[in-house]
Amino acid sequence: MTVRYCSLPQQSAPAFPPGLTAERLGALASGRRMWVNGTTLHYHFFDADTDASVIAVPGTGRTRRVPWAGAPEQRDVVRDCFREWHDLGIGIDFAEVADRSEAELRIGFQQGDGSWSAVGRDALRAGLNDRTMNFGWDLTAPGERATALHEIGHALGMLHEHQSPFAGLHFDDEAVYADLAGPPNHWSRETTYGNILRKLDPAEAGGSVWDPLSVMGYPFARGMILEPEQFRGGLNPPGTLSAQDKEFVLRWYPPTGGHRPPALVPFRSAPLTLGPGEQADFTVEPPETREYTVGVFGDSDTVVVVFEERDGVPRYLAGRDDAGSPRNARISARLVKGRRYVVRVRLYSSWGSGETAVMCW
Repeated sequence: MTVRYCSLPQQSAPAFPPGLTAERLGALASGRRMWVNGTTLHYHFFDADTDASVIAVPGTGRTRRVPWAGAPEQRDVVRDCFREWHDLGIGIDFAEVADRSEAELRIGFQQGDGSWSAVGRDALRAGLNDRTMNFGWDLTAPGERATALHEIGHALGMLHEHQSPFAGLHFDDEAVYADLAGPPNHWSRETTYGNILRKLDPAEAGGSVWDPLSVMGYPFARGMILEPEQFRGGLNPPGTLSAQDKEFVLRWYPPTGGHRPPALVPFRSAPLTLGPGEQADFTVEPPETREYTVGVFGDSDTVVVVFEERDGVPRYLAGRDDAGSPRNARISARLVKGRRYVVRVRLYSSWGSGETAVMCW
């Protein structure tokens, strides 16, 4: 089979404190990579002469530089796919920036390095001069636009649909290993297992029902799937955003509505009446320029992010994730009088009988 597959970098399993309930662990697993709603994800295309990888030339003992810059027509495909995701009406915006220091997503086109992306907020762990997404082949070739839609889906926090534990897919493992070991993928058994054969935790899956039409799923040739019987002859997703893809992303990133969030007044707590996965937004207009602390209170797991409005657009300033720890999220940041800030709080789960709240002081 000549299909080129997305190869997600292998990630270590998250380490959570012992003794957490199944409910808390499930909430953390499902939401830990998702952005807070209302985020503008800035993306940058690498274009400098120094943006390149140095790779070994097999059998020669020499190395060569492989650039990361992409041709204009390749970039246009990616831009168009960002627009397609955005035009679903999701609460995430995308903006292209020329300065890589302003970008959460940094995109390269290194040929031969495969196509892959960091998943959701994992992109924030990458160094300023590192790629968070790569396209390793021609996106203008027939059917390859789906690759760009797929990788942007990862950037939004989505995982591989064919790895859903609800799919009921039973592979001929050795046939899969043999196929992926050959051209054009040349994958190791470890890469094949991590991207195809490993089943996701049910909490990580995009939903409780498998979607064979998802753009996040791979096509598979005849003989690679043993069960269900109807897929023994092959599985071929259409390469477009399915109804369930759209439902998933709109569930996590609903339209923001454009209204201004309520004010978070210094030294006055605001109760958080949120369910798992829900979010509350607030504005802060500091009465004086100084160091402020924004924090949550109560028995809850939350993500807290502070944005600074610049020309009417919220730009990421600082964030904290208390991710199962006994301590609540706290952010210290210098806020300037005359500027407006946005505080977004997303709840993983709460477990105590008392109220949860957020305060700025």
